[in-house]
Amino acid sequence: MNSRRALLVGAASLIAATGSALVRATADAQPVKWYATGVKRRELRFAGTAGATLAGTLLLPLVSEIQRVPGVVLISGSGPTDRDGNNPLIPARVDTLKLIAERLAAAGIATLRYDKRGIGQSTQRPSGSMDEQERFFLWDHFVADAAAAHAELLRQDEIKPYATAFLGHSEGGLLALAASQAMGPRRPYGLVLASTPGRRLADIVREQIGRTAPALAAAADRIMTTILETGHVPVSASGELRLIFPPSAGPFLQAALAFDPAQALARLDSACLLVHGGADSQIVPLGDIQPLLDVLGRRAAPGEALVVPAVSHNLKAVFGPTDPGFTGPLAPAVGNKLAAWLAHLLGA
Repeated sequence: MNSRRALLVGAASLIAATGSALVRATADAQPVKWYATGVKRRELRFAGTAGATLAGTLLLPLVSEIQRVPGVVLISGSGPTDRDGNNPLIPARVDTLKLIAERLAAAGIATLRYDKRGIGQSTQRPSGSMDEQERFFLWDHFVADAAAAHAELLRQDEIKPYATAFLGHSEGGLLALAASQAMGPRRPYGLVLASTPGRRLADIVREQIGRTAPALAAAADRIMTTILETGHVPVSASGELRLIFPPSAGPFLQAALAFDPAQALARLDSACLLVHGGADSQIVPLGDIQPLLDVLGRRAAPGEALVVPAVSHNLKAVFGPTDPGFTGPLAPAVGNKLAAWLAHLLGA
C-alpha cells in the first residue's frame, strides 16, 4: 500500500513539474507586450453643408486593425490653410496639423483632418456672383462642416464612438468651440484649443495690424466697423488689406470678428486643453488668451493649459527674435502634452 501511494505521489509530482515547465516555456515564448505599430492612411470625401464636398485624410494607428481607437477631428486655421496646416501665403512648408496627426497616431489615437470649403481638394469657391460667393463662405457653413467632419469620423469602423475630440488650431479653435456649441449633446467629449485667441477676433486683428503695419491700422479699423455693421467688405478696401479682408468673406467675418471664445467655452462642459507657444507673435500670451484661462479656472469641467517658452504660433521651436517658427518638427513639449492628455482623456 505504501509503495503504491509513493508511486502515485511520484507520478503526480512528475505531472505537476512537467506542467509547470510547459507553462513557463509557453510564457517565455510569448512577447512581453505585443501591439501593432505603424499607421495606415485613408483618403475620404464626405458631404459638408449646403452642397459642399469636403476632402480629408484619416490617419489610423495600426492597432486599430485589432481594436477600436479614439479619434480626433483636426481643424485648420484662417485663410487658405489646408488640412496639413500649409498656407500658400507662407513661403515655407509648415505641416502643423500633419505633424500633430502623426504624433497622435504614435500614441494610439486616430485623426481626421480635412480641407475646409474653398481650399485644397474640397469644393472650390463658386465662380458666380458676389452674393453666391458670400453665401458659400458663411460662418455657419464652416461650423456645420466641422460637425460633418466629426460625423464622418464616427462612420469609420475603427473609431470608438464615445471617445472623440475636436482639436482646432488658431481660428480653427474658434470653429471647434462654435461647432461644439451647435452640436449640443452630440458634441465630442474633448476639446483642444491650440494657439486659439481668447478674445474677440476684431480686437486681436486690430492689435496685430497695429503692431505689424501701423500705417494700415486706421483703414483696417474702418473696414472692420463696416463689416460688423453690414456683413460686407467695403469696395474701398486696399489691395494689402484685401488679403486680410477678402471681398467674398464679409458675412463670414461679420460672425468671426464678433465671436467671443471665452463666452463659448463657459457654456460648454467638455474637457478642455489650451496649448500655446510662448513666442507666438499672433496670439500673444498671456494677454490674448487670458479670458480662456479665466473661464477654464471657473468651470467644473476638467481643464488644463500649457504655454511652452520659445515656441511659435505654429507650435514649432523658435531660435531667435527673427525666427517665425514656421518649419521643423512639432515642439516636443507640445506633442507630448497633446498625446498624453488626449490618451488619458479618451482612453487610448
